[in-house]
Amino acid sequence: MVSHTSIRIRTRGKGTLEITDEVARAIAGSGIRDGIVTVFVRHTSASLVIMENADPSARRDLETFFDKLVPESTPWFVHTLEGPDDMPSHIRMALTRTSETIPVRDGRMTLGTWQGIFLFEHRAAPHQREIVITVVGG
Repeated sequence: MVSHTSIRIRTRGKGTLEITDEVARAIAGSGIRDGIVTVFVRHTSASLVIMENADPSARRDLETFFDKLVPESTPWFVHTLEGPDDMPSHIRMALTRTSETIPVRDGRMTLGTWQGIFLFEHRAAPHQREIVITVVGG
């Protein structure tokens, strides 16, 4: 069996936003008990990460790290049509992932105790992001 679900998430601008519950609802709605779930973000300036979901300071540190790793003030970027965060957002996406695949057992993701799935918005302005969730199994 295969189930496809698309969800739209409105971001507040740069940062991480947990989507674990939305993915869990898609799995529950699929009726699939055992298999895998693939979560895919359809954008080139946002990504997905599996990250600690217990202490928000871990995500703030990740966000700060990426701000320092790929600063928006880089003077030699050419691709700046949409503003100074344009090229840095594409690089941050390329350094992370646009999809995550997680095993599903007994209708639930087999995430670790402190793991959550996060949409990682790399643009400064709020955006609406589309995420495709595909559950495969039986």
